[in-house]
Amino acid sequence: MIEMTHDSYGKSDVRLMKVTRGPERHHVIEVSVDIRLEGDFEAGYTDGDNTKVLPTDTMKNTVYALARRHPVETPEQFALLLAEHFVDSQPQIARALVSVAERPWNNLEIDGRAHPHAFSQATGERRTAVVDHRPESTQVRGGLRDLVILKSANSGFSNFVEDEFTTLAETDDRVLATSLEASWRYDSTDRDFAAVHSEARTILLKVFAAHESLSVQHTLHAMGERVLQEITGLTTIHLQMPNKHNLPVDLEPFGMDNPHQILLPIDEPSGFIEATLKKG
Repeated sequence: MIEMTHDSYGKSDVRLMKVTRGPERHHVIEVSVDIRLEGDFEAGYTDGDNTKVLPTDTMKNTVYALARRHPVETPEQFALLLAEHFVDSQPQIARALVSVAERPWNNLEIDGRAHPHAFSQATGERRTAVVDHRPESTQVRGGLRDLVILKSANSGFSNFVEDEFTTLAETDDRVLATSLEASWRYDSTDRDFAAVHSEARTILLKVFAAHESLSVQHTLHAMGERVLQEITGLTTIHLQMPNKHNLPVDLEPFGMDNPHQILLPIDEPSGFIEATLKKG
């Protein structure tokens, strides 16, 4: 006997831009939405019975329709709106998992003032949110990803395990570069998501810059620890900090030294470092 133990379906990468034209200044928000639904859909798989299957095209249209009906202020708020809509409007849906990633647009600074309707997008950083909604419970996570950061001092790596294949030299002076991904879990759906995101981002960057790093792991823990210590209403934080290597170039063939000044950035391979911290 063959049994299907899990199923879900949805729509991925639904792109949306909403322009809100205020009297003094326009606001632009651009997001990408992923939707996954779980529920009473087994017959659609086993028998081709689609009577309980909400088309994924309808999910796409729902993103646009709800964005027209309601404000789109933060990824968390919009993900909550969508997840609750799917579960509340379709009795066969038992769970909605909605992820929203924002591509930030900022007003251009012209002559020292924010232009009312001209914008720039100067970074690959994304603000993120994930909502896991069921009739009996809702979990909300906020976060960010693709925040590329680097420090050229106060970073080292030494006293590590060595075996027959080790070639890496110990150092107390290296460039630490990473593409930061962070997500934190709220203890409530009733939070000022924008304020928490701004505060968490600020803390993460301040600790990264100031920390006397003995390893990427060491700095990652310090960053997550400080966020949980300083922001109430967060229960966990998960951080990913791949070690983006910048390798010293050998200049000895040219009769030159290289005190960690001339470096070769490489994308692959990179070290993979992650951890989840929980507030006790």
